Amino acid sequence: MPVYVSNLGFPRIGARRELKTALESFWSGKATREALLGTAKDLRAATWRRQQALGLDIVPSGDFSLYDQVLDTSVMVGAIPALYRPLGAPESLDVYFAMARGTQAANAENGCAHGHGHGHGGADVPAQEMTKWFDTNYHYLVPELGPLQRFALTTTKPVDEFREAKALGIHTRPVIIGPVTWLLLAKPAQEGFEPLSLLGDLLPVYVELLSRLRDAGADWVQIDEPALVLDLDDAARAAFRTAYAEFAERVSGLKLMLATYFGGLGDNLETAVGLPVAGLHVDLVRAPEQLDAVVGKAPANLTLSLGVVDGRNVWKTDLAAVLDRIAPVAARRTKLLIAPSCSLLHVPVDLDLETKLDPAVKDWLAFGVQKLEELALLGKALNGGRESVGEALAANAASIAARRASPLVRDPAVRARLAEVDAGWSVRSAPFAERIAAQRAILALPPLPTTTIGSFPQTAAVRKARAAHGKGDLDDAGYDAFLREETERAIRWQEEIGLDVLVHGEFERNDMVQYFGEQLSGFAFTKAGWVQSYGSRCVRPPIIYGDVSRPQPMTVDWWRYAQSLTEKPVKGMLTGPVTILQWSFVRDDQPRADTCRQIALAIRDEVLDLEAAGAKIVQIDEAALREGLPLCRTDWQKYLDWAVDAFRLASSGVRSETQIHTHMCYSEFNDIIAAIGAMDADVISIETARSKMELLDAFATSAYPNEIGPGVYDIHSPRIPTPGEMQHLLRAAGERLLVRQLWVNPDCGLKTRGWDEVRPALVNMVEAAKAVRAGTG
Repeated sequence: MPVYVSNLGFPRIGARRELKTALESFWSGKATREALLGTAKDLRAATWRRQQALGLDIVPSGDFSLYDQVLDTSVMVGAIPALYRPLGAPESLDVYFAMARGTQAANAENGCAHGHGHGHGGADVPAQEMTKWFDTNYHYLVPELGPLQRFALTTTKPVDEFREAKALGIHTRPVIIGPVTWLLLAKPAQEGFEPLSLLGDLLPVYVELLSRLRDAGADWVQIDEPALVLDLDDAARAAFRTAYAEFAERVSGLKLMLATYFGGLGDNLETAVGLPVAGLHVDLVRAPEQLDAVVGKAPANLTLSLGVVDGRNVWKTDLAAVLDRIAPVAARRTKLLIAPSCSLLHVPVDLDLETKLDPAVKDWLAFGVQKLEELALLGKALNGGRESVGEALAANAASIAARRASPLVRDPAVRARLAEVDAGWSVRSAPFAERIAAQRAILALPPLPTTTIGSFPQTAAVRKARAAHGKGDLDDAGYDAFLREETERAIRWQEEIGLDVLVHGEFERNDMVQYFGEQLSGFAFTKAGWVQSYGSRCVRPPIIYGDVSRPQPMTVDWWRYAQSLTEKPVKGMLTGPVTILQWSFVRDDQPRADTCRQIALAIRDEVLDLEAAGAKIVQIDEAALREGLPLCRTDWQKYLDWAVDAFRLASSGVRSETQIHTHMCYSEFNDIIAAIGAMDADVISIETARSKMELLDAFATSAYPNEIGPGVYDIHSPRIPTPGEMQHLLRAAGERLLVRQLWVNPDCGLKTRGWDEVRPALVNMVEAAKAVRAGTG
């Protein structure tokens, strides 16, 4: 039997971020609903046709989303909290985008005043909570479920898109998120409730959906259940057995491909291979060691889909090594597919769009399109013999060998310096109690000091000036003058509204990781290597291909200029080593811990230079520390040991009176609170607005001694919180921690927001802090 080539999912943003443009035009009122949906339809058609042209036997549908695939599932099954139901029909874009982004009638960005079919009649509602999709940098909207939840098939999106592809002459394999994974990702609406208890109520909706897909002509459906790579208890394993037994009994004539990824099945292997499904996909990139066990346990009639091309990184696949590993399996099994390890959502679309990359580095890379080309080559070699694609295999082998031998990847000086590091480099010169006393004496801040996380809006004018400078239309002197004006304006405005600790606004920075990577050795950057983070938010992750060092100071001049404009303290703003690592495409030829320590030494040099220039506060953001946590608990401590050590290596060289801040994005902190304490940052700011301060419970329970800035303003939504809302959040924080521990700040940086939102929100924040400080809030 032939080996078939399949894909699990493809980037939906478009090669040139067409979806981002369409979404933001719609939200601003510049485009109609029909225009947005038309762009989405065109993107889907182009994606299906491209995958078909690349030689795939199995093309997915249903992997497209206007915002997030988990939100799509929530809306599809009717899991729409009561807060959003008055905004429109359950399947409407009004409800969908309100769940994603919140809405506020007075705010222009949500389009309410523009008459384009997405007004909300004066409604003022926050967005749903958002967190990271497993251990990726993709964010999903967290379903919120309670005991009164009732499910119904509210939309038929997977069926509609299957039919859409069918009308183009392309027979696809629809993709849906599995019911057990969706429930395990959900948040209980009330304490003590277990969302998994709703499985029996949810399954009839999935049965109806699967039946409709079958009736529309689908022969296979891919059901994504990545939760099968987690540490599951008996109840969760039983839920999988219950769900798939129900499908087998009630949906005939349809084959299910159970897709797992991001890790190995481990203790869940017996459960997975025992389910009554026709196919099983496993990730052999993240967990290559599971191949023999999976093949040994899988029934002979089970179609195996082997994830052999990395869906989360950008390096070329060693095709010969894959063939050596997979060919024996193909010879033994009659039903075999090859595929990426996971959806290609996590990689850029097309390497061919990169025209300015170093040719040597570019030759080592593969983006989404190229990964599918690799799979097509593997399929031809497995079905027709290696000689049928001998020239392509030889070119691949030469590229792999060139990378291994290249002097670009190794710097003897970096390695020698790292060898000199001992444990003393990662320890502050005094304990926190002594440090904070010295810092308070120097800074002389009021209780509940106010600050922001770092960045201010990157306006159209800022982006235009940066683009003009990049093209050579604006010279260095002109660009520098522009940035100085923006920085001074930001400093003056912060003074005017009464913020206590200021930031310079980061107008010179394109991205919190890219900006530093462009000044460090060992990094490469793309022009079109965009990856979706959430909704319309896209990032271009740097590519770490070699040893990392800092040739010269990166931020000192801009900090020095900003501080010269004010008597108030201005924070030095840096991105931490773990976050630079996590938000980059990382070299795979050495342990990640080694690369992280190299980055930590580079950031340490910058911290010490800022201190020497006079900075009293240096913030080293570790927004991604929690997301790097391995999915299985048995691997946690090893990761936390090196991740925390990297932060401490970067931050511990300063004097006691220099205050070290850090920031962490959406995270569940309960399980890693000891590691957060071990980071020993003087102040940590965290995102808590959407969770209504629930994330502080971990800090309260552990009697966390250091200072904390719990976010009181959700910057991922366009709505502007009132002073009363923020006072309420501050009071909730004060019930969990001592007031003297608390700072007041937004949830995250303000780069992606507009000044029309930021100005009133921060004025309200300062007002709220003053009111609570005075005992009137």
